[in-house]
Amino acid sequence: MMTSLSLADKPSVPDTPPKYQRFTPLQRAARYLVYLIMLASLIASVRTVEVIPEFLYDAPTQMMDMFERMWPLDVAAYPTSIHHALMETLNIATLGTLLCLIMAIPLALLNARNVVHSRILNWIAQVFLVTSRSVNSLVWALLFVAIFGPGIIAGVLAVALRSVGFVGKLLAEALEEINMGSIEALRATGASMPSILVKGYWPQVVPAFFSIVLFRWDINVRESAVLGLVGAGGIGVVLNDAMNLFQWQLVATILVSILVVVLLAEWVVVRVRKKLI
Repeated sequence: MMTSLSLADKPSVPDTPPKYQRFTPLQRAARYLVYLIMLASLIASVRTVEVIPEFLYDAPTQMMDMFERMWPLDVAAYPTSIHHALMETLNIATLGTLLCLIMAIPLALLNARNVVHSRILNWIAQVFLVTSRSVNSLVWALLFVAIFGPGIIAGVLAVALRSVGFVGKLLAEALEEINMGSIEALRATGASMPSILVKGYWPQVVPAFFSIVLFRWDINVRESAVLGLVGAGGIGVVLNDAMNLFQWQLVATILVSILVVVLLAEWVVVRVRKKLI
């Protein structure tokens, strides 16, 4: 005989809804540990830098005093000493970019695993690309100034070797992302490797290639402006001399000229990219 359950016999339903947590206790502890390590690193960095409070508090006053010395601009010095140095800077950036392409394209082909299937060659090309990116352009400039002496040659080589890793790495990634259907079709017809590169790989990486080259040239214009600080030619030489002689009005004119050139280079890159791609 079946009997109905009383209210006391019915299972109780919890009044509070279940509490959901995004992280487990172990994950929360790991996050707090990371935060603690970051805070400790920040404190250690500040203690290592050894900031002098008096200099820090006096910095706004010194900056205002420097800006007052920079005004008005020494515009009359532009045609005599600044224009030629700016043209040297643009030449260093352009020649360095072109020289970079001569080295970067073969390394990109060797680094792309769908072009060269040898792991040893891939690794060798990757070592060269990483080495190029890991050394700053100023360090390359110091090295070549010691070898070739001060001048434009050191700046061109420094820009070129610094750019090889950037251009080669991005171009290799663009090659690895192409559609391999057309490549397999060309191989099936017995086409030679140069024909496959020209007819199969090149049409698919043209947009990426011009974007990478134009972007790198834009970066090289900015980097070339400071290479002269270590004797590698360009506007940096004039800037360094003006700072050493405390000619702050000339320094301000040089800085404004560099800013204008960088903005014009950015505008040219955007316009050319729209026309080519």
